[in-house]
Amino acid sequence: MTTSGPRGTVTAIDGKPNLVLTRTFDAPIAQVWAMCTDSGRLERWIGRWEGDPSAGAVDFFMTAESPDAPPSRTVIHVCEPPRRLILETSGDVGGWHLWLELDDSGEGDTATMLTFGHRLAPEDDVGSIGPGWEYYLDRLVAAFEGSEVGAIAFDDYFPALQPYYEKLVAAG
Repeated sequence: MTTSGPRGTVTAIDGKPNLVLTRTFDAPIAQVWAMCTDSGRLERWIGRWEGDPSAGAVDFFMTAESPDAPPSRTVIHVCEPPRRLILETSGDVGGWHLWLELDDSGEGDTATMLTFGHRLAPEDDVGSIGPGWEYYLDRLVAAFEGSEVGAIAFDDYFPALQPYYEKLVAAG
């Protein structure tokens, strides 16, 4: 599988730049929410979490990178099933403010739009972050559809999409 090209934008939200990407699923919102929040389903495309989310934080293991991935402490700022999730990660490379929103008010009985965001910090390398999130969201789509997630190659995304994201930020 190859990427269909970059789809991200940079948008100011609350005065801060956010990398924003979308994907649409022909499925009920509850199914898409589960694929993004249930540890077992999440592991199919990006990683798993361990801990008690009701405590406000979990340990996230990005197992798509490595089966032995170290945990990243992930604070859950907002969890409003099945529509909204806001997280803050921490780890060796710093923290990321990530969010997702699901909307099923569009056309069709089961269409659900996922909007994913990454609040950008001045030191963030959007030339690698943008292609990375395109890659992971396409893995999410493949996992959701029951396709072979391993057929999606990061080399199809990076460095191919890097210039797009570098220009996107420079123009913003």
